[in-house]
Amino acid sequence: MTASRDQATEPAVDATERTVAFYPGSFDPLTNGHVDIILRGLRTFEGVIVALTHNVSKQPLFSLQERKSFIEEVFADVERVQVVIFEGLMVHAARAHGARNVLRGLRGVADFEYEFQLATMNKTLEPEIETVFLMTEKSHAFVSSKLVREVAGLGGDVSQLVPSVVARALEERFGPPRSRHTINGS
Repeated sequence: MTASRDQATEPAVDATERTVAFYPGSFDPLTNGHVDIILRGLRTFEGVIVALTHNVSKQPLFSLQERKSFIEEVFADVERVQVVIFEGLMVHAARAHGARNVLRGLRGVADFEYEFQLATMNKTLEPEIETVFLMTEKSHAFVSSKLVREVAGLGGDVSQLVPSVVARALEERFGPPRSRHTINGS
């Protein structure tokens, strides 16, 4: 759209193009916050493509295939959710899958600063790609995949923070949540 103070022109839109959102991330593991963003994204978009990638700055807990199967199981009855694995630049993958919108969740100010940088870089690389942010529901605002991994690894119960398929996988990986202990094990 070009705009001036006096007039604006409507951007060209391909009426045959579906409005799908590309929701990229490592999802290691998938949390209830991710599930909420996907479901809320379906209120705005005809479909959501959950796009898994390997984050080179993170040591994964679950393989890409395991994470893909978790997401597919959670959304098995939701036809408008597709799960893909991609490599390379996210904007190129989004474009290859026919998505002009990138969906991102925001938990707080720290997320915004990082996401703003990404959105600006993505817009520079692919001007036709728009980033749409959804604020995380307050019940999920403190939850991150990293925190879930850490708590589960230390024996904490994260079953209220993740889908049941993920809770089972975490229990298989780390063992069942341990009961509370006091200092000196008493």
